[in-house]
Amino acid sequence: MASIKPLENNSSILIIGAGTWGTSIAYRLTKRGYTNIKVLDSNTFPSSLSAGNDLNKILEEPTSPPPRTRNTIETLASEVWRTDPVYQPHYHPTGFIYAAVGDAGWAKVKAAAEAQPDVYAPLEDAEAFRQTMPHGVLTGDLTGWRGFIRRAGAGWVEARDVLLDVYAAAAEGGATFVCDPEAGRIAELLYDEGDDEVVGAKTADGETHRADFTILTAGAGASALVDFENQLRPTAWTLAHVPLTAAEAPAYAELPVLFAVDEGFFLSPPKSAIAAGDAELKICDEHPGYIHLVSEEDGDKKEKQPVPIPRAAIPGVSAANMHKLLQATVPQLADRDVLWPRLCWDADSPDRLFLIARPPSRDSAQQQRLLVAAGGSGNGFMNSPAVGILVADLLEDRLEERMAKSLRWRPETAADRDWFDTQGRFGGSGKVVDLSEIPDGDWFEGPAR
Repeated sequence: MASIKPLENNSSILIIGAGTWGTSIAYRLTKRGYTNIKVLDSNTFPSSLSAGNDLNKILEEPTSPPPRTRNTIETLASEVWRTDPVYQPHYHPTGFIYAAVGDAGWAKVKAAAEAQPDVYAPLEDAEAFRQTMPHGVLTGDLTGWRGFIRRAGAGWVEARDVLLDVYAAAAEGGATFVCDPEAGRIAELLYDEGDDEVVGAKTADGETHRADFTILTAGAGASALVDFENQLRPTAWTLAHVPLTAAEAPAYAELPVLFAVDEGFFLSPPKSAIAAGDAELKICDEHPGYIHLVSEEDGDKKEKQPVPIPRAAIPGVSAANMHKLLQATVPQLADRDVLWPRLCWDADSPDRLFLIARPPSRDSAQQQRLLVAAGGSGNGFMNSPAVGILVADLLEDRLEERMAKSLRWRPETAADRDWFDTQGRFGGSGKVVDLSEIPDGDWFEGPAR
């Protein structure tokens, strides 16, 4: 094994993946004074495959009951969202309506909200729901809806707009981004002469990118480069958009998030879209997730493994459930075309905690020059500022011991993993669904933008 160079401000650092986490890591490293950072991605920025390349995302600041590790991560992230000049302008703390229709979902909502009476106030009936938004927005009958509202410390963030600003700030700080189908696409990782330590990557155009340290943060596609020992399950959720007229857009501009754990949610359009006159309401149906299983040979046997598939379409049942959600809440929009339906891929860890660690090398020792950041588990965007901090801390060997233990490489949690585990999620059929079993005729593509 070649000797490991000590980390210095001019150490060459290669980041694989220019999505939400890759840009956040690059930004944080430039803030800490690192001057030799290169970020590779196979798509032009912002990537059409990045879960962060979206209008908006939910953000909830931490409260006391969550497990300690999650609470710490959320606290780190929230501090950045509230105070960092790059992030703060994109945070809209408009409130969060936590609701359910079915009994199982309601039991979860009720238990969580009633445990924090100083955070959540009950919404006693449909009229109470309507009063949370401007007149004429929530006009549906909301039959069966039950819920609570959190008026402070929660809301939504402008996803694509902040992603662009973080990218610009990282580039201004000296990070180099190579986002190209050939020059940025990783063909293979490079190993040292002992064939155990990662020393960079080779791209599809034949170029080699050697680095003192490599950080793999390729989202749902990370398993294509490193064997994560079943710790990652690429999981897709479904989203689409409903156009708003220039006249009505201001009424929808600063809404609290309306989230039903078993029905779905919608979010306000970002400021930039309203100013441009092309405002859209983002809508998502709620379900335990979609996966895509393919057969892979493992010695003498074949095993099915989940892999992401990009597709600018959603299963027809999800489109139908989105219309059902619109009809129950904002029926004045229910007859409009649903635009830009797509799958949004993330990677679930078995315990839905992030994986921020040095993985084992090929000789089973711990990698010293390769770090991985993966397993967003549906919470990756709102916590992306914290991921930048945690990865920088790990690189500098000063990640707090308790946090390092919680986020370590932990294949034991994936032993005999059930790919169809709902992981506590509700909605839809109540099951994780394999996309490969959905016939081509049962997909919804929607009209082009």
